[in-house]
Amino acid sequence: MSTIEMDGKIKELRELRRMAEELQAEIDSLQDTIKAEMTARNVDTLAGTDWRVTWKNVVSNRLDSSALKKELPEIAARFMKQNTVRRFVLA
Repeated sequence: MSTIEMDGKIKELRELRRMAEELQAEIDSLQDTIKAEMTARNVDTLAGTDWRVTWKNVVSNRLDSSALKKELPEIAARFMKQNTVRRFVLA
């Protein structure tokens, strides 16, 4: 692929990312409006003719690896698993 073709692809990618950010901002705004209404109604579920929205607390338990490394570094080291990923960055 030539530099001119790559420039076009990068320009297109930047534009699509910008559009995605705008869409995400609109999505977030609509969700916040719906959440505010749910809060005002003091409900965690709303339903319509062909939709249902829930906004509930979800509890999850996760390992605090920082605390484990601090308190029991030998044990934490025994269970460490190295992971390699490739990161795509457009600057």
